[in-house]
Amino acid sequence: MAFTEGFISELVGRRATINDLPIGKVTDFLVKKPDDTFPHIDGLVVKTSQGPRFAPIDTVADVDRDGTVALTMAPKDPAPPEGEELYLVADLLDKQIVDVDGRKVVRINDIEVANAGGRLRVVAADVGVAGLLRRLGLRSIGKRFAPAIYRSVPRAMIAWDSVAPIREPNPAQIRLSVKESKLARLHPSELAEIIGDLSAREAVAVVQQLDDETAADAFEHLDADTQKTLIDDIGTERAADIIEEMDADDAADLLAELPEEQQTELLAEMSHYTAEELRELVKYAEDSAGGLMTTDYVWIYPHRTTEATIRKIREIAPASEFIYYLYVLDKEDRLLGTLSLRTLLLALPTAFIDRIMDTDIVSVHPNASAVEVAAAIAKYDLLAIPVVTDDGKLVGIVTVDDAIDAIMPPDVAKKLPRFMSRHHHVAAEA
Repeated sequence: MAFTEGFISELVGRRATINDLPIGKVTDFLVKKPDDTFPHIDGLVVKTSQGPRFAPIDTVADVDRDGTVALTMAPKDPAPPEGEELYLVADLLDKQIVDVDGRKVVRINDIEVANAGGRLRVVAADVGVAGLLRRLGLRSIGKRFAPAIYRSVPRAMIAWDSVAPIREPNPAQIRLSVKESKLARLHPSELAEIIGDLSAREAVAVVQQLDDETAADAFEHLDADTQKTLIDDIGTERAADIIEEMDADDAADLLAELPEEQQTELLAEMSHYTAEELRELVKYAEDSAGGLMTTDYVWIYPHRTTEATIRKIREIAPASEFIYYLYVLDKEDRLLGTLSLRTLLLALPTAFIDRIMDTDIVSVHPNASAVEVAAAIAKYDLLAIPVVTDDGKLVGIVTVDDAIDAIMPPDVAKKLPRFMSRHHHVAAEA
């Protein structure tokens, strides 16, 4: 293949021939695995008298400099429907993509390809003025009549491994894993900013490319209006899956913003345990301890030994990223004491929990204001504070990050790091 490297704009519109006889013109290029580091082009779309036809890349004998694409056989199969494959021209040129390393949305003006091992591969996206001039056919004119000006036009190239296309994904491949989605490389707050900058349709396309956990992390950083719009657009089943992965307090805040009928529909799609938990949380005012609390915490009975407790913690640890305090409860869920992980680890293996727990409990009532909660956490230098009812029952905990979120301006709070990024509802006895 004489063609070694260049741009899609230089190949679109070229004549396709068989034995030097023209059969049509090249109109597009298909890529089956766009998430590969530098994906190879699987075939061409040739506009023939019978309509668009797909020419597999291995039927391309040559791409020369005189404007001809030589094929070894006539393309017979119709071009695949859009959405099943990535069309470089139809899906990308003049469309927005996410630059995951630059952490921004940009528009593609051209696409660079290169011949590697006899196959054309997608190398980079051109998002600069040079790509636009090339598309308009002004590059050669500029090079000839104003070379100094042309050389001064900045190149803006993004390597393909940093490009995340925004498009409607194949329905069979909607749920991508974290490892497969380039978008998952972004911090949730950055991803939320990008989603917020997109049109409603583009925002849905991005969310549909994320797994539930990554989407939940991003949702927690979105404003309420954007959350509600996305829930309407992505459908009840997917929305419920995402909300289930959110922190319980954030999920409850989101549900509280929705009409009661929509709340009911979403809760019906969730597991019974999660739905019941969220129904209870939604009852509390958003700026109260009950509204801020999460029910994801680890509790223990007082009669356990430290050795048995540590063994149990090892079993449940993968499901929780926040085990700094253990809460000691009786059979009626009344809070008897608290225990730091440090105290647990320093105690003798045979020591019983009720002998080493701290019974001087600092707690807040579910109706306590956000300011009162934050003040108590700050005064006693806590990472989390238990929320206890009038009859002494533990109903949740408020973490320091959620307390800070509640008293900080929303635009600042959403950018703060979080202790409890994913819990999977771990109100479990250790």
